[in-house]
Amino acid sequence: MTTSIHSHDRYALSFTSGGLLVREADVIVGEYLRSRDWVTVRRAVIEKNLLQARTTSSSVRVTRETIQRLSVFDESELELVAESSLTERRHLMWVAACRRYELIGDFAEEVVRERFLLMTPTVGTGDFERFMTGKILWHPELDELKSSTRAKLRQCLFRMLHEAGFRSEEGVIVPAVLSERVHEALAARGPSDIRFFPTILPLKAMR
Repeated sequence: MTTSIHSHDRYALSFTSGGLLVREADVIVGEYLRSRDWVTVRRAVIEKNLLQARTTSSSVRVTRETIQRLSVFDESELELVAESSLTERRHLMWVAACRRYELIGDFAEEVVRERFLLMTPTVGTGDFERFMTGKILWHPELDELKSSTRAKLRQCLFRMLHEAGFRSEEGVIVPAVLSERVHEALAARGPSDIRFFPTILPLKAMR
């Protein structure tokens, strides 16, 4: 039986609610560690307006998105999020976005990290467009996007890169400096989630 070149899972593209959601994650993961139940957490965050959203619909949307991203972490990783510094939390929430959304993870590894390793100092609109065009063969859903939707995805992805500290306003790639405990947590996975970062590490750290 032949396998279609279009048999890849469709990219999830619903990452336009907020940026990295670092502040929201701090609130929600603290609530989760008290109950260890996402349903209870979601109800409490919305009913008490713990995210201080201006409208209920906004609270529901952002709470749902933040929980979906935090749900990619195991218990030990969630505990690390709770006790992390602001920089560490930014790094962890970047990983959450990369795990939750394969498109972001692919862009992080195949474009941002690759350009960094090749000592190409910037990443910009053209790089995003070439990446998207190159993915259409395996992800035909990308060819169905309106130009405005594609631009919104790029805007949100670049916002996340900026909030994570990996891209300047001018588009310059900024090297990631991971703390030892975040590095150990990410390197423990196979393949290592350090592949999502513009950083140079010895080969043994990537295994």
